[in-house]
Amino acid sequence: MKQLIITLISILAFNQLLSAQDSVKTLLTEIEQNNTTLSALRKTVDAEKMGNTTGIQLQNPEVEFHYLWGNPSAIGNRTDISVQQSFDFPSAYAYRNQIAELKNEQAELEYKKQKMDIFLQVRLICAELTYQNALQAEYQKRLENASQIAKSVKTKLNAGESNILDQNKAKVTLLNTEAELRHIEIQRQTLLQQLATLNGGIAVDFENTTFQNTPITTDFEQWMTQAAVNNPMLDWLEQEIAISDKNTQLQKAQSLPKLNAGYMSEKVVGEHFQGVSVGISIPLFENKNTVKYARLKSEAAKQSETDAKLRFYGEMKTLHAKAIGIQQNITQFREQLSLQSDLNLLRKALDKGAISLTEYLFELTVYYDSLEKLLDMEKELSITRAQLLIYS
Repeated sequence: MKQLIITLISILAFNQLLSAQDSVKTLLTEIEQNNTTLSALRKTVDAEKMGNTTGIQLQNPEVEFHYLWGNPSAIGNRTDISVQQSFDFPSAYAYRNQIAELKNEQAELEYKKQKMDIFLQVRLICAELTYQNALQAEYQKRLENASQIAKSVKTKLNAGESNILDQNKAKVTLLNTEAELRHIEIQRQTLLQQLATLNGGIAVDFENTTFQNTPITTDFEQWMTQAAVNNPMLDWLEQEIAISDKNTQLQKAQSLPKLNAGYMSEKVVGEHFQGVSVGISIPLFENKNTVKYARLKSEAAKQSETDAKLRFYGEMKTLHAKAIGIQQNITQFREQLSLQSDLNLLRKALDKGAISLTEYLFELTVYYDSLEKLLDMEKELSITRAQLLIYS
């Protein structure tokens, strides 16, 4: 029978965990659709992507028309027409297109990074809100117990079996519990309003009282490999290196001679000249140091990527160690707390007069403090887990 009860409790806890996970996932999907920051950023990214493909094509052709009056008039008038098109070295256009594509991918990565940041903010609020919901449920039980104790003490006082000091203690306990419940509700409404703001002003319901702290793998290196792949900022830096390399090649291509070709026509009285024109622009001064500058930027981008990867590894290593430590503490603490959680026996001892009200309230406070400490650790683990698993 005992084993059956344990099994039923385990199934209930697992179902609560799944429900908590589904609630957060549903909320994240809703916020992704309604969040005004993401909506504005989506428009900005689309505009930026269009801007990246602007100005990378051929230069505009030049058309000139000249009409000149002759003096003396006997020599007649002169009409000139010219059409010219300038060309960069052909590979320059290929590099510009490749750079535009890489910048478009970067813009999408920036959007992904902002979305992950907002999702992390939501998860942190949900962790705090779950904590407040759990506290509220716990304090509702405490309120019911404090009310029963206050009534019991009053009955005993009327029967001459208690004293005014016990009655005052019971009243103060009841008042403190009621005040704490009101404070918890204020905290809950503040957090719900923060979620509503992230949800585009639309109110949200979030009643979870169970943390979705599924076990974290102890194999950090394996997890880290996957996290690094999913980190948009590391991808962004890799794209920045690729852009810098392509820009170096572009500057080399732009340092080569530029060509221009066109058609010219000249008409005077009795004469008409027409034909093609070809020219070349020799890059002697305009592009000085551009290639060196592009190379230095490429080296700086590679150094930034190395630094970012090192810092990311260190931050994740710290968070992972913290999460594993808290996870172990929670398991041990919960086991110890379960051995001392028989409040019914404590209440029976009070009712039978085996312990005084002062002793009862002291033991109750010790248990309540332990329970809140457990909730604090679960909240801290949930927050650490959200920071750790943001890229998983």
